Amino acid sequence: MGIWNLKGVAAAATLLTASHFAWADYPDKPVVLVVPFAAGGPSDKIARDLADALRKPLAQTVIVDNTAGAGGTIGSARVARAAPDGYTLLVHHIGMATAPALYKKLPYKVPEDFEPLGLINEAPSTLVGRPSLPVNQFAELRKWIAANEGKVNIANAGVGSASHLCGLLLQASLASKMIPVPYKGTAPAMTDLMGGQVDLMCEQATNAVPQIEAKKIKLFGVTSKQKLPLPALAQAPTLAEAGLAGFEMTVWHGLYAPRGTPAAVLAKLNTALRSALKDPELIKRQEALGVRVVTDARLEPVEHRKFVEAELQRWSKVIRDAGESAD
Repeated sequence: MGIWNLKGVAAAATLLTASHFAWADYPDKPVVLVVPFAAGGPSDKIARDLADALRKPLAQTVIVDNTAGAGGTIGSARVARAAPDGYTLLVHHIGMATAPALYKKLPYKVPEDFEPLGLINEAPSTLVGRPSLPVNQFAELRKWIAANEGKVNIANAGVGSASHLCGLLLQASLASKMIPVPYKGTAPAMTDLMGGQVDLMCEQATNAVPQIEAKKIKLFGVTSKQKLPLPALAQAPTLAEAGLAGFEMTVWHGLYAPRGTPAAVLAKLNTALRSALKDPELIKRQEALGVRVVTDARLEPVEHRKFVEAELQRWSKVIRDAGESAD
């Protein structure tokens, strides 16, 4: 190696060392977790549980800031434009991978404008129906849908919501068109389902269980690969078991930093995230809702990025084939 190459290596090493020491005290002020949805929803809940669990490993205050609107794109754009210093992070769900297909013009690029820090959790959904439906099992429901082609309506909590995406996947898997009925959130959609104004809905297990237990809606299956341990869902088949081979739909959440955040900061955040997801209280809260805390390779930023890229491809096809768009 020539003298100039040696000098180059030495200079690079000096810069890396300087960068490490420059961020040695990170974080020395509160860290903000931006949730791109309103307070009170599932994403807000996991962000607040995560904030509590992150305070100890980061030895710093962690604040949740709800920046809702436009299907999660406003809050996401805020983080994409934020200073890449590790003090403004994003907690986002599956919408991170579906927004590029749903919105023709996004003020950011996925995943290019973000540094994935690790996946947080996965929440399965349920396929539920109005209490007056003339069927009780998924096999019967499938025949009923086929016999009423084009007449069956399916509620969702708005374009881009988990219930909307699950409904698209269900229609694609059944090769049957249904009438989508969008609402401004889960609550009014569930109210109309219980009242019999709509036929079906995909809803996260966390929100559907109380209504299932009260027998206010009918349960036809869960969307995860495995059955769920919650008493109200323990006997429910997965939709794959019930006849939709390969059907899987989970609402996952991940943690992201703005592009360009220093490697030393990203490493600290990933270490803190791993520690937080081992917190017994966080695990207890999530499991009580039927949500699985991630423990696999997707906790690695590289694997998290690969997962998002795969989800981008998967949902782009589903959304494109359905002719759906928010614009």
